[in-house]
Amino acid sequence: MQYTYSPTGICANTIIIDINDDETINEVRFVGGCHGNTQGVAALAKGRNIDEVIESLKGIDCRGRGTSCPDQLAKALELIKEEF
Repeated sequence: MQYTYSPTGICANTIIIDINDDETINEVRFVGGCHGNTQGVAALAKGRNIDEVIESLKGIDCRGRGTSCPDQLAKALELIKEEF
């Protein structure tokens, strides 16, 4: 199932997440943001369980913003998890 999330407080303006029925992440795409960093985060999330990724990324801060691209991905995954 594909989900689209509109993050706040970061450079990326959209996160597109494809989740398999077993709650593993098939693909993550960031629109905008630091291309190398967002590609890295997406690659590390691929194939992992939603809960593992949330635990790893939640609370990461970027330059004192109180959030980051990884943190926003974790927030999006928390919302997706509620739908499962």
